[in-house]
Amino acid sequence: MFLQKLYTPRSIFVLALPVKVVINYNKKRIGKQMSSITDPSKVLAEILTTEKPWGRFIQYVLNQPVTVKVLEIHAGERVSYQYHHHRSELWIPLDEGACVRIEEEVIHPDPMEPVFIPQGAKHQLIGESQDYRILEIAFGHFDEEDIVRLDDKYGRV
Repeated sequence: MFLQKLYTPRSIFVLALPVKVVINYNKKRIGKQMSSITDPSKVLAEILTTEKPWGRFIQYVLNQPVTVKVLEIHAGERVSYQYHHHRSELWIPLDEGACVRIEEEVIHPDPMEPVFIPQGAKHQLIGESQDYRILEIAFGHFDEEDIVRLDDKYGRV
């Protein structure tokens, strides 16, 4: 399926190492800036996982001008079906139950599975049977006025 290949990254983890190991999905070392706000392969390829004795952390951006939000989606609710002219978004589900519509495709990413929304792509978060949270990282010029609503259950089109 096209969207699963485009929006679902490969996973590489090095577990139980007593020393710091920094790896991204292409096995590059840390210190490189994110190359593009619109190319999902570049954004997803530069996600870094760093193993520590106490666990790990995942670095999504490094030294980039971004806006970061946590979206809370309630069961039975949805955000507008929309797109943006001036920004791309990286969504990371924090809980079970995420439902993402990109163009006409609906996917259910697992918690911590990044989903990249390219600039101009129509997208929507849908609350099905349970509440969930999404970490949103917006790349590019962030402005709430840069929402082109195509459909909205709350009458904001």
